[in-house]
This record gives sequence, structure tokens and C-alpha cells, in this order.
Amino acid sequence: MSFGKRSISILLVVFFVITVVGGPVIAPVYAQEPGIVGKAGVLIDARSGQVLYAKNPDLRLPPASTTKILTVAIALEEGNVNDKVTVSKNAVTQEGSSIYLTAGETLTLEDLLYGVLLSSGNDAAVAVAEHIAGSVPAFVKLMNKKAKEWGATNSNFCNPNGLPNDEHYTTARDLAMIAKHAMELPLFREMAATKVKEIKRADPANFFRLINHNKLLWRYEGANGIKTGYTRVAQQCLVSSAKRGDQEFIAVVLGSVGNNIWTDSMALLDYGFKNFRTTKLVEKGKFIQEISVKDGTGKVRVVTEREQYFTGKLADNDVPKAKTIIFKGLAAPIKKGQKVGYITYNFDDKEIGRVYLVAANAVDKKVMVKRHPWILPVAGITLCLGFVITWNRKRALRRYRKGFNHFYRGPIR
Repeated sequence: MSFGKRSISILLVVFFVITVVGGPVIAPVYAQEPGIVGKAGVLIDARSGQVLYAKNPDLRLPPASTTKILTVAIALEEGNVNDKVTVSKNAVTQEGSSIYLTAGETLTLEDLLYGVLLSSGNDAAVAVAEHIAGSVPAFVKLMNKKAKEWGATNSNFCNPNGLPNDEHYTTARDLAMIAKHAMELPLFREMAATKVKEIKRADPANFFRLINHNKLLWRYEGANGIKTGYTRVAQQCLVSSAKRGDQEFIAVVLGSVGNNIWTDSMALLDYGFKNFRTTKLVEKGKFIQEISVKDGTGKVRVVTEREQYFTGKLADNDVPKAKTIIFKGLAAPIKKGQKVGYITYNFDDKEIGRVYLVAANAVDKKVMVKRHPWILPVAGITLCLGFVITWNRKRALRRYRKGFNHFYRGPIR
């Protein structure tokens, strides 16, 4: 072998050893956090709810028509989509975006909800609110109640459509929590992902073909929702979501400018897909343990109330630490589904989730103790008296027999 060929062979071997066998471990390169034009933005995982990106997440801002996410979600939970809804004069007088309803017209609740979500009809939103709660003020009370239940604790809503009002505000974080809950409703998901929908109108000449305002449904891979918004005060707003495989993210951008609303939202979603993965920590209904309860007729099977997910960096194998807590002082009766404890999940010394533990079976209270609390002590005293009386009788009988034998010896033989 010539010197040149030998040198090349040696170099190849050295290269192989360095790159394959003993080469340095290269850390994964994560995408940098995006810089967005919007005044506020949040990215969350749709299953775990963990906040993965935040810019001014708790800044109170007007949400414009993204308000309608809350309106539609409440209507789906509280109403029947097959209901016939008669449109009021109040509904048709709403300004801004519209599906051009006429007073006295009748549509199904489902068609109205498509009009709210796809074409952002302010008239349709009021018609829905009046049908669900009887009036707009009553529906607004329901909106604020539900928003808090769903985790939006820093918001206040004054109308069902998002028209300007100084006291009508939310935050990027709150809106993400509302969107997460809404996207857990199957029909809401279907509606939010619909690009074009034709609804039935009594007059064929009326507007019946609805086109979704969310351009990401056409532009972004995996986009599946959820709602746009705009007023001159609020500027451009968008709550968007996308799902690829088992991974799904929800992005919120408030107060963006022009077409930046689309690039802002896509940048947040890209950041999620490039950097994070979500795993399930525990299944819903998973058996944890059996426990005894005071005065119970049996043991309680303890299971998880719901599933819990965790979102971490792609190459990070660390998982949260779980701690199980059973409530003290549990006593029968225990109802099926009753909360009996919880599991906390902590990561980097922070609680990232809590799952309640519930009873998988009912446990009754002991009948004797329940109906006649005096039976046990009385029974005990009765047993003692019975023993004493029996003992005394036997003792007297023995004495009698002893005395009889002493005085009566029988015949002498």
C-alpha cells in the first residue's frame, strides 16, 4: 500500500473514532423564544395546560370577538343545538360584523353558533345569549361565572360579542384557559375547524354561506381552530390552535397589528412543535389504593378523577414527582365519586398539576351504630348481668347439693 493510501486509511479510521465512538455529545438546539408584535401572548399545551411562552400574560386587554369563544362554549354546555331560536329586534340592531339576521327569523341554535364562530356575527351572538339565559345581562352573569370556573380569574365580560366597553377585558393567560376548555367540547372542536358552512335560512336570499375568518386553517399545517377578533381599540387578536400527531398547542395573541397577527401566531405554534412534547402521567380512573374509613362497612377503592399530562423539553427525560395525600378524618357513609384525596405533581420545586382522588365505590355506615347507638353498651351490660346471674345460680345449686348430701346419707346396709 502506498504512503498516500495508507494516510487516507488512517485519517478515515481517526474520523470514525472521533465522530462515532468517542465524539463529543452535542446538546439539542432549541428554537429561541419568538419575539411577537402583539402586546400580549401566551402559548399553552392543549392537554396539560402548561404555559410554555408568555409575554405580558396577565395584562388586561380588550379581547374583541375572541369573546365569542366563551359565548359558544357556554351555549354548547347549557343549550340544545337542535333548539329553534327566534331572533329578537335587539339582536338585529348590533353593530359590526353580522350574518344579517332579521327580526322574527327562526334558526337552529347550531346554525347560529356556526354564525358566531365562523363569521363572527355580533347579531348571532346576542340571539344565542338571549336564548340561553333569557336576556343579555343574565347571560353576561353566566359568562363571568363560567370564566372563573374554567380558570379565567382576571377577566370581566360585559357582552357576548366583544364590542368595545371599558369594563370588558381579559388577559392572554385567561383567554388560553377559556380556549382550552372550549376545545375539550367535541362539537366546538368541529365548529372551530370548519372552513366553510352553509346554514338554513327561511329566505333563500339571506346570507347562508359562512366562511371562517381564521386564515391559519388554510395556511398552517395542523391548524384546527379557533377564533379571530378585531376592533380599533383591541387591534388584531387571535386565538389559534394546531395539532400534529399527539401534540396540540393553543396560542393567544392580543393587540397585534395588521398581518403580524398571523406571523405572531404561527411563530408561537412553531415554537411549541419544535421544542416540547407532552406525556401522560396518569390515566383517568387509575386505581391508587384501598383505604378504611371510620364506621365503614367495607373499604374504599381510591381512583384518579381525571388524567394528568406533563409538557417538557423534547430531550429532557426528567418527570414530575408525585405525592399522594388522603384526606384525614374520612368517615362513612362515603359516596361513589366523592373526593377522598389528591395527587400533586411537582417539577423544579413547583406544582404543575393536581389530580383529585375519588371513591370508586360507595361504603355505607354500620347499621347498628347508625340506627341504635345505645345497642352496643346495653348489649355489653346485658351479657355481663347474664354471666353474673348464671354464675350465682350455679353457685347456689352447688351449695344446695352439698347441704342435702350432708343431712341425707341414705339407708345403712
